[in-house]
Amino acid sequence: MDIRAIFSKLFLTVIAINGIDCMAEFGEETCETLPSEINIIKEEYDELGRLQRTCHGEIAVNKCEGSCNSQVQPSVITPTGFLKECYCCRESFLRERVVTLSHCYDPDGMRLADEELKAMDIKLREPSDCKCFKCGDFSR
Repeated sequence: MDIRAIFSKLFLTVIAINGIDCMAEFGEETCETLPSEINIIKEEYDELGRLQRTCHGEIAVNKCEGSCNSQVQPSVITPTGFLKECYCCRESFLRERVVTLSHCYDPDGMRLADEELKAMDIKLREPSDCKCFKCGDFSR
């Protein structure tokens, strides 16, 4: 392969990559906190390890969702020939709150009616704010 062919392929690669990079710069980041609903099931055992009750409930929680701008550019330093900067939508702050699971059953599947056993409070942590972080960066 002669030098013109190598230069031509390299030039086309740079144009293609720069096109991707430019598109990422103009894209809007949409990372945000959104409401969602999850089903939580929690089992409670006695000191001997026997199942005492199972409780569940549909709980409204926040989640992080959206897109973040990332880029790829040519690099003579990296082994792959490209420098990649990837950003992901993740929680920037978690809050703890107590939720009530209101459907509790004994080990035989019978719904519990006793005031102390018919519901269970549990703690969970949910995002209260989300933003774009460098992918793989767990040091925050």
